[in-house]
Amino acid sequence: MDKVVTSAAQAVADIPDGASLAVGGFGLSGVPAVLIKALYDEGVTGLDVVSNNCGAMESGLAVLLAAGRIVRVTGSYIGGNKEFARQYLGGEIELELIPQGTLAERLRAGGCGIPAFYTPAGVGTQVADGGLPWRYDGGGGVAVASPAKEIREFGDMEYVLERAITTDFALLRAAKGDRHGNLVFNKSSRNFNPLAAMAGRITIAEVEELAEPGEIDPDQVHLPGIFVQRVVALTPEQATDKKIEKVTAMSREVRA
Repeated sequence: MDKVVTSAAQAVADIPDGASLAVGGFGLSGVPAVLIKALYDEGVTGLDVVSNNCGAMESGLAVLLAAGRIVRVTGSYIGGNKEFARQYLGGEIELELIPQGTLAERLRAGGCGIPAFYTPAGVGTQVADGGLPWRYDGGGGVAVASPAKEIREFGDMEYVLERAITTDFALLRAAKGDRHGNLVFNKSSRNFNPLAAMAGRITIAEVEELAEPGEIDPDQVHLPGIFVQRVVALTPEQATDKKIEKVTAMSREVRA
């Protein structure tokens, strides 16, 4: 089945206001920036986003965030995104912060049909006990706090119950993909993209290089096409338009 669509706009055209999205990417690596921009151009709002972080350097999800299109985020990292921090502390957005490994497993569980699982991460903290501020009231108080979660003991350790995540749609970016939706990711962009893809009921992938079926060695496939419903081939300019979050370089004196 050929899953390639003609444009990013066509790929996201049926995403409605209020949809939930699992979005791949790790920092600025593997972020589906073209699909996100297409969603912005469509004017979609009221989005419930699940992603490790919410964009940076006015790119990726930061585009939707700055426009007030996101109402809730489930993620692990605010980082240097000052607008994200401002909206959260000002009560404009709801944020469920969870441990990074737990987020990864909740997405994977959703894709595997596992409704919940137990993990030691967060036991003895507000992650398990409840009380984490999900939404502030704009005046420094907490309007919505996280609930307490079930704790069980296995052996001599306590574990907290975490529920799987599924979303209406998933957006991701791959280094290479074929027309059947089989995808290959580059380095750290593999951290969350495959997991986001598994959690989405309809998964849309932008690919930097489009291959014909059979051109990708099956042993090199990171995500099989069964998890992908739509593929968008990027132009060379789109594929190479990548930002660097933190530039570090040695001086000539140090190198010498």
